[in-house]
Amino acid sequence: MTVQPRHLTTAMVFPQSWSDPPRTMTLDNNEVHVWRSELDLSEAELRKLAKTLALDEQARAARFRFPRDRRRFIVARGVLREILARYFDRDPAKLQFCYAPFGKPALTSNSGGDGLRFNVSHSHGFALYAVSLHRELGVDLECIRTNFPWEPIAERFFSPEEIDALHSVPCRLKYEAFLNCWTRKEAFVKARGGALSLRLDRFSVSLIPGEPVVLLKTEDNPLEASRWGLEQLAPRSGYVAALAAEGRNWQLKCWQWSEQQRLRVTSALTRVQSDR
Repeated sequence: MTVQPRHLTTAMVFPQSWSDPPRTMTLDNNEVHVWRSELDLSEAELRKLAKTLALDEQARAARFRFPRDRRRFIVARGVLREILARYFDRDPAKLQFCYAPFGKPALTSNSGGDGLRFNVSHSHGFALYAVSLHRELGVDLECIRTNFPWEPIAERFFSPEEIDALHSVPCRLKYEAFLNCWTRKEAFVKARGGALSLRLDRFSVSLIPGEPVVLLKTEDNPLEASRWGLEQLAPRSGYVAALAAEGRNWQLKCWQWSEQQRLRVTSALTRVQSDR
């Protein structure tokens, strides 16, 4: 999704602290973790991550027409494995995935899938990974670019209440309000499993810059809105993102993944395994 960056204001920034994670990861029931990662990594790191992919992931990577897209897919899946493996102190290559009817991935039960939930979003060489325990969640990331015709998308997919709110926003903030709405709606749909039956115009989110980030209402089930919490994310300059997660009482923690960090963790795990 794209907008003209000159119209974006500081009102849309909800800063989070993106920290290097501890060597031993813990995840409490009341926490939601979001990781950020670059997808354009070195050739050496690409090869290491590629070795962790399952056969079906390797087959998907091979189907990409352009080398850049293939590389980014490999890194996105490899980093996902690296992140999830840290919560179990396991070999990333041994994790197994299964897929819901609408394609949302999950870990199999023998890989820890009975409790851990996760979701991924990537755009233009950058990715976000959301992780929780026993809490469905979704994350959406969009790159800010120029000259994208966002108005027809809003008219087609936003609810009547959202369109009215968008029209009430000053012209200099409309692009920002559109991205607020789009990322929050996408995050909620992904948290619900990506169900095609969940029409985007059948629920409403807040979008006015500077106002609280909330799921306002759902047409099909009036009680549904109270079950979910939304959070706007500021992963880096040039990107807009949102997180949706079950419940209202969770605490957000944001982590930074990097090649250097992977080397430190791999070295530590090797020492631990050699001591066993």
